[in-house]
Amino acid sequence: MHVLILGGTTEARRLAELLHGLPGLKLTSSLAGRVASPRLPPGGTRVGGFGGADGLAAWLREHEVGAVVDATHPFAGTISFNAARAAAATHVPLLALRRPGWVPAEGDRWHEAASLEEAARSLPALGRRVFLTTGRMGLAAFADLDDLWFLVRSVDAPEPPYPSHMEVLLDRGPFDLGRERELLLRHRIDVVVTKDSGGAATAPKLTAAREAGLPVVVVRRPPAPAGVPVVADPEEAARWVRERSGPEPFSAG
Repeated sequence: MHVLILGGTTEARRLAELLHGLPGLKLTSSLAGRVASPRLPPGGTRVGGFGGADGLAAWLREHEVGAVVDATHPFAGTISFNAARAAAATHVPLLALRRPGWVPAEGDRWHEAASLEEAARSLPALGRRVFLTTGRMGLAAFADLDDLWFLVRSVDAPEPPYPSHMEVLLDRGPFDLGRERELLLRHRIDVVVTKDSGGAATAPKLTAAREAGLPVVVVRRPPAPAGVPVVADPEEAARWVRERSGPEPFSAG
């Protein structure tokens, strides 16, 4: 059975590791191509978009895919809806692998926002030196905040538009608590902005902000496609795939 993993996350790589080399399974991981030097998972890989839901459906048919696991980032909403439509059109089983969102702890000063734009509007009332950890793709939402200073952390260098007063820190998680504490102190950060990505790799910044008594603007996750079963860890996703594999591979309808 040919399994397509829509990946680019730690969970997707772990799932590929669990499935790679199993008898009767052919594995392809699809990466969006937004990171210059991605960590490639084991098995086959492809990079780039499919051309929307119709393009993905055509790819599933052409490559006789028997199951799809959407293990993309919680904020990669477009591909998730395209996957749901393509799976429905081709009658290919689809599973969503989503790490749980973060839950505020005692002492947290969280301010929820529905979008990056809403997060940007809230900042002037919360602080002047911002640790911005939402990635390089959404910096345009903060570009007009000329009175604030930003420390922007991302894997690759951002492209304009972006804030005029900004320092870029190129780094890739996981991040440890000691480094996050030192980062906030050294740059005199007084407010943190993050997406609710979930997972342990980038969570230490939340602990460091809580310890320092800093406000944190948390951008809520976009809605997920209705009707798609969801699991929280790669081991559950691997069991789902194995339950659907058998001696006779099946192809898209």
